[in-house]
Amino acid sequence: MALILTEEEQLLKTSASELFKSKAQIAALRKLRDEKDPLGYSKSLWKEMSNLGLAGLTISEAYGGLDFGYVGLGQVLETCGRTLVASPLVSTVLLSGTAIQLGGNEAQKKQYLPGIASGDSIFAFAMDEGKHHNPENCNTKITNNLISGNKTMVIDGHVANYFIVAVKDEKGISKLVVVNAKNEGILVEKIEMMDSRNLANVRFENVKVEDILDSYSSSTNLIENVLDVARIGLAAEMLGGIQEAFSRTIAYLKERRQFGVPIGSFQALQHRAAEMFGEIELCKSVVIKSLKAIDNQSDDLPKMASLAKAKLGETYKRVSNEGIQMFGGIGMTDDEEIGFFLKRARVVQHTLGDTNFHLDRLAKMKKY
Repeated sequence: MALILTEEEQLLKTSASELFKSKAQIAALRKLRDEKDPLGYSKSLWKEMSNLGLAGLTISEAYGGLDFGYVGLGQVLETCGRTLVASPLVSTVLLSGTAIQLGGNEAQKKQYLPGIASGDSIFAFAMDEGKHHNPENCNTKITNNLISGNKTMVIDGHVANYFIVAVKDEKGISKLVVVNAKNEGILVEKIEMMDSRNLANVRFENVKVEDILDSYSSSTNLIENVLDVARIGLAAEMLGGIQEAFSRTIAYLKERRQFGVPIGSFQALQHRAAEMFGEIELCKSVVIKSLKAIDNQSDDLPKMASLAKAKLGETYKRVSNEGIQMFGGIGMTDDEEIGFFLKRARVVQHTLGDTNFHLDRLAKMKKY
């Protein structure tokens, strides 16, 4: 498997990078934070992203998408990570769009996917029910086409038009269901995270279900497959953040002077930078191989997903920590942007399972 991008994928990455550099610098995230924007993202930027086809990259042309694949989406997510773009891309496209494509029947795909591809519909994927990611912990029940239960840390749950909710039926079988956010019985509590993104805790009280996504061999496998795709997508975003934090740190080492010389000339800091560089190169290979595993429908997808999420989470934490330390005291202030990467690293590391969760999962797969 060649771990390189095609010319089309590289052009897509360049186009997305140009858009975000001009319209979505970290100053834009700072503005959303300071103004306490109720949406948590820019509607105009999301519209531009959708007009460029970024919301429909993985969706078939039959449903209004570009059918570009997950390697392409991964390049966009990586560029998002470099400027910390806040958008519904993860909740609507990566998680919910994948769920509908994998588990939806033809009628359901025709109903929901065009709205996702155009950027008109915002979806939220409601999975977890506790403080930590645990797909096996599902107490939300479906009875007579009504669901009841609590979901925590739902990305974009406060702005969603639809929810895709993990539930269990009376026999204890896991399912994914689609719920209209306008239905009665839904209580949403918005939460602002340390990375200036908005999540929500959502309570469902006898809420009517619109559809059940059951066009898959096993509902349990469907949920795990969706989560694995999303974990790899998040790893791609983390790669962008890691590279940008590293680049900013290296630039500061060349600029900051002590004792009449750049601090980057100090051997101890050079060694630390070299170690980070080596780890980042490993991360690049892990991410591109994992993205290709999605498009190739590889049997190793679960292993690659946990490897990517564990490795990228560990490296993002390390690189953002080193960035703060090398910037010194000013790195902890709001005047410098390096702190935004540390905060994003902390949140995204725990989203859909932290490093320890995925190392444990890998060990169980290999039966260590």
